[in-house]
Amino acid sequence: MQDLNDILTNIWPKIRDDHFFPELPTPEIIDGGERVGLEIKGKKISLSRSFIEQMSRRLPPGLIIEGLLDHAVSHYTYCPWDFYTHIKIYKEAKSVLENKTMARKVSDCFMDVVADTHCVRQKKTPLPEIYKISPKGKLDEVVCALYQKIWGIDLGVDKFENTALRLSGIPYLDRRRWPESMRRFALVIKELNQEDAFRKDNAGKEDESHKFQREDKNQSSLDNHSMDQYSPRQIEDGLQKLARESESPMEFNAILEDVEEEISRVMQTKGKKMGLGKGSRLDGDALYYMKLAQNYALHIQKRRMERSGALYPYNHVPWEAGQPFHDIDPFTSYGKLLPGLTKSWNRIEGEIYGHETGTPDCMVIIDSSASMVAPQKKNSHAVLGAACAVDAYLRKGSSVAVYNFSDADAGDEFILNYSRDKRKIYDGLCRYFGGGTRLHVKNIQAFQTDRLPDIFMITDMQITNLGNLIRYFNECENRITVVVIGNNLESKQFRKTMALQHNVQIYGVENQSDIPEIVLGKIREFFNHSR
Repeated sequence: MQDLNDILTNIWPKIRDDHFFPELPTPEIIDGGERVGLEIKGKKISLSRSFIEQMSRRLPPGLIIEGLLDHAVSHYTYCPWDFYTHIKIYKEAKSVLENKTMARKVSDCFMDVVADTHCVRQKKTPLPEIYKISPKGKLDEVVCALYQKIWGIDLGVDKFENTALRLSGIPYLDRRRWPESMRRFALVIKELNQEDAFRKDNAGKEDESHKFQREDKNQSSLDNHSMDQYSPRQIEDGLQKLARESESPMEFNAILEDVEEEISRVMQTKGKKMGLGKGSRLDGDALYYMKLAQNYALHIQKRRMERSGALYPYNHVPWEAGQPFHDIDPFTSYGKLLPGLTKSWNRIEGEIYGHETGTPDCMVIIDSSASMVAPQKKNSHAVLGAACAVDAYLRKGSSVAVYNFSDADAGDEFILNYSRDKRKIYDGLCRYFGGGTRLHVKNIQAFQTDRLPDIFMITDMQITNLGNLIRYFNECENRITVVVIGNNLESKQFRKTMALQHNVQIYGVENQSDIPEIVLGKIREFFNHSR
């Protein structure tokens, strides 16, 4: 048999040409994995030597390698091609199937159908021949029956004709309809599996995912759709989009928990922190609001440069008679003191990064009493508003302190001094005590520094010691922004007493969804006026 590496070397240029030269490194053949033909990690395609040798008993190894590469490159260039598309498809599958194992398996099959069908329709490929001879479990037989229907190629499957007919009406190549198509695909598979389970086990006690594992444990598959194949940047961007589309933190967390192990492995391998700390469990609530806030990100101006007042050697210029001697560079003048030959330093005034007057640090005061929304259960626009402010200040290079309070006298308060550690900051914002509403002014006062920080507060203002807060704010020279949720006697009292304080801006909101825009609008106004 010809050496497999030589075959791969000869075939890879053809594959690149057929697929319009994708930006992928040269694949390699590795040992192990008889039942999985390939895997992709960080764009690198690895083919299984054992799989190729096993399949080569019925098909030339060159065709096996070519088909595997066609399959892999089609996934990379067409479906799913990025982390967000992958997790979106999985999310839709789980919404129908509910079981994690079954959702992963069925979403993998759907992506295979899309990638393979795109490949078969666009170019000549040995993929049909590989599917025809490969060992098949029940789900593989369903997929091959579907292939026979939509490709018009006999793959030797004489079962599941009705199921294939139902699946064949799905528009697999219409990217805009993939979420809907995934749900339709999953529903057909779910109904088929339930019917079969009912016939074989009237007691109906067998877990559907275990049934799939039991029937398919000896089959071969072309690849393993692991989510750790993507780059840290793709994962970050995908989670940001997922947070924007999720209806609640609970929905976001339900998906994050299913893929946490895989994406954490990528971040740890690459030394990335996902914004929440290397080597630690992802806090889904904090990550949700962090990623959601990034969707509102402000355009951040570069920090201004200030003159340092000191002069530094910048470059050499010819020395001329009459110029000072102390700027002469003896090392480049060869010990000669001659005009034109002797070199002198040209000095310029140094520049340092200054702290922009419009970018002070910020203390965030957030109410987490029982009258506020619990951020772990559903969208807390108060937490989102605070997260938007935090994101804007951190992007400006400032630090943020957090005072999260409920019934401070009972110990229901969280204090974080000025920090740029996103994990600690967002954990502080997401704390929920759900008790009474009383704060300690002394803890707010402890955040004051020589360079007055901004104060940003979100509350419904039903604070039992509101008078103490009013007296303190009347004494403050800080720029204070207060977002008041609801319209009550306490909020009216606060507005009345703060009316003459020009450094205090108060925004009352009835609809909590308005909070992020109010927060960003005020920060944008402040930054624009302080350039």
